[in-house]
Parts: sequence; C-alpha cells; structure tokens
Amino acid sequence: MSSVADLRRVLRHGDFRKLFATRLASQAADGMFQVALASFVFFSPERAGTASSAAATFTVLLLPYTLVGPFAGVFLDRWRRRQVLVGASAARAVVVTGVALIAWQDDTGPVLYVTALVALSINRFYLAALSASMPHVVDHDELIMANSVSVTAGSIAAMLGGGVGLAVGALAGEEHGDPVTMLVTAAAYLGASGLATRMGRDLLGPDLTDEPPAVREAVRHVAAGLVDGTRHIWHQPPARNALAATTALRFCYALAALAAILLYRNHFNDPGGDGDEAMAELAVVFGAGAVGYFVAAVLTPPVSARMGKPALIVWALVTAGVLGFACGVPYTPALVVAGSFVLGVTTQTVKICVDTIVQESIADAYRGRVFAGYDTVFNLAFIAAAGLGALAMPDSGKSYPLLVGVSIGYLVTAVLYGRTLARRGSAGEDAGEERNENPMTGSSVSEAATEDPART
Repeated sequence: MSSVADLRRVLRHGDFRKLFATRLASQAADGMFQVALASFVFFSPERAGTASSAAATFTVLLLPYTLVGPFAGVFLDRWRRRQVLVGASAARAVVVTGVALIAWQDDTGPVLYVTALVALSINRFYLAALSASMPHVVDHDELIMANSVSVTAGSIAAMLGGGVGLAVGALAGEEHGDPVTMLVTAAAYLGASGLATRMGRDLLGPDLTDEPPAVREAVRHVAAGLVDGTRHIWHQPPARNALAATTALRFCYALAALAAILLYRNHFNDPGGDGDEAMAELAVVFGAGAVGYFVAAVLTPPVSARMGKPALIVWALVTAGVLGFACGVPYTPALVVAGSFVLGVTTQTVKICVDTIVQESIADAYRGRVFAGYDTVFNLAFIAAAGLGALAMPDSGKSYPLLVGVSIGYLVTAVLYGRTLARRGSAGEDAGEERNENPMTGSSVSEAATEDPART
C-alpha cells in the first residue's frame, strides 16, 4: 500500500483526528511560548548571550522535565489520559498568564524562572499522555504512519507557532512584545483544552484490570512503579536498545542546537545588537529543520516498510554524522541552514521509528511510565549536552573539535546500535524472539504486539 493510502487509512479514524487536532493546537502554543521566553531572557539587547548563560537556561528549563517525568508516568498509568490532556492545557493557560504578567514588569528574577518551570513541567504530562494514547485511536499496523503524521506535524506546528510568536511580538512592539505573545499563548492553550473535550473520557485509557489506586498511594509507590517500568523495558530488547540509541542522538543534537543559537547570536551577527536579526535568521534555521521533519514524515513509513525500522535508524544516524559534519565545517549561514534540514530529517526519522518500536513492544499498562521515562532520559541527555557546551564551547559557537566530536558521536551510536541488531539476529531474538524475521529488516510485527488490548 502506498504512503498516501496509508495516510488516508489513518485519517479515517475520527478519534485519531481529534487527538491530532489537540496535539497541533498545544504544540503550536508551545512554540509561541518558547520563542517569547527565549527572546525575553536571551536575545534582549541588555542580556549577554554566552555559552554558559545559554547552557544555564537550557538546564533550568529542562531539569523539571526530568524531575516530573517519573511522577507523570505513574499517574498516566492510573488517570484517564483524556482528562490529563484537558486539565494540563487549562493549567498551562493559567500559569503562562502568570509568566506574562511577570515579564510585563521586566522581572527576570527567580519568580519568572520558577513560574516558567511550572508551565514546562505540566507539559511533560501532556506530551507523555499523547504518546501513550496513540494505540487507542488507530489500529496496531497503522502506528508507524500515525506516529509519522502526529509527531512530525506536532514539531512543525511548534515551529510555525514560533513564527507566529515572532510576528506577534514584532506587532506588539519592543517594550511589551514578549508578554503579549505569552498572553496569546495562554489563549492557544485554552483552545487545546477545549479540543481535547471532544474525545470520550475513557477513550485513551489506561486499560486497567483493577480499580486504580488513590493519588496518595500512587505517589508513595512512584519508586516501585519506576522499577516495574524499567524492568519491563529492560526485558524488551527492541525498545531498550532503540531508546539508548535515541538518547545518544539527543545528546549530539542538543550540542548542535546550542552551537547554532550561539553562532547566530554572536558569530554571524553583532553580539551587541538588539537580537531581532539574530532571532529572524535563527527562525530560518529551525524552519529548515521543520521542512526536514516533513520530509521524514513522508519518507519514513514506506522506507521503514521496505528495510525495517531498526535498519532505518542505523542509516539515519550515519547520515547525520556524515552530512551534518559536511554542512557544519565551513561555518557559513547557508550551510548551517542545510545542516539543520539534514538533522531535521534524520532526527525525526529516528524518533518516529523509536516511538513505534516502543508502542509495539510495551504493554499498555506500562506505556505511560515508559514514555514519561523516555522524556526524562531525553532531557537528561539535553542537560548533559548543555553542561558540556558550557565547558567546551566558545561563546561564538564555532568549534571544530566539538563539531568533529558530535559527528563521531552519531557514527559510534550507529555502529553500537547496529551491533545489538546483529547480536539479536545471531541469538534468534530479533525484536523479540517471537518475530521470526531478519534483524536488519524488522518489517514484520511481533505476534504478542498484535494483541492490542486497546482495540479489542
């Protein structure tokens, strides 16, 4: 079946369309908020854009994701996920309004950061709930296309939302542009909350055989839940190895993203300027990445059907290492844009494949914990990369040793992940022992995974 026919097949599900609309509205709001926040704390002319300040901002904004992630997973395997989507968006609207009021007073103190962290922490529940809910709105054999469409369109929506945020800020004026953008963001979150109410309360699971425990009891058992989730994924080699590969990719991608921000803030533009030109040029860079996401969404389903998801992950990592280096080493704006496109294609390809492998391999009762843990590890990798960047990256963002290191990181990850596939193949374990397939193609579906309790 062609990819167009696969897309039509996914879109025929009314529940998928409702979940999809909720994701797009929410992630567009995410993009607006992130642009407004970055503009306010990093690109303002009175604030220096150094490697250490950029790393500190990344760390402060991402650390709560890491702390909240474990709790999000335990709750998502007990709470109605549809209610999480409704409540999380409404809560973010309230908190982002608070951030806007603080920014209106031109306050960059701890209160601003703490309030922003609350908003971003709530987002962990939202994104993990979206991923855990996907098997409830499409058939099992449609997951790869559903993830391709949803994850990629969500990323593009965030990019477009960032563009809207830039436009709103420019129209509102230099003095209060960022706070006004945040208020528009709050309205967008309310819209996402309203869209989520169109789905049935029990549509998105979780599927529980027993009555869920009280919230207080769930909190007391967070550690036990994490141990259970970790043990479950450890005994699922396809998901375990894919998550390890994508974590390494996240580390490399974070270094590249940090370098791009510094290049446009301090190398390609006057560091003492007002930052507007740097923001506009950086928007083009991330726009190229968004185009790469779209290309990945189109190519991943048919290519993975032909060669298998594991092999496609290997090839994407190799491509990122080779072409990413080739585009980066001249340090020219045009090639940085090209490199963003390459990393957009390869990173999104890996994410689509890994999301699908995890959904296929993990039982529904564990999906919330696993996807929340997935997000937690992702953000730990980003924080680690920010720390390394603060130590090793010049404020200009231009560093040949770091560029070489990032490229080698992609290639080493490809080799190590490829070796796990070869070992599983020689042991007769390919993607779970039930699959009976070539480890480097991975095109068939696990017999155990076809029994999808969400669809029966």
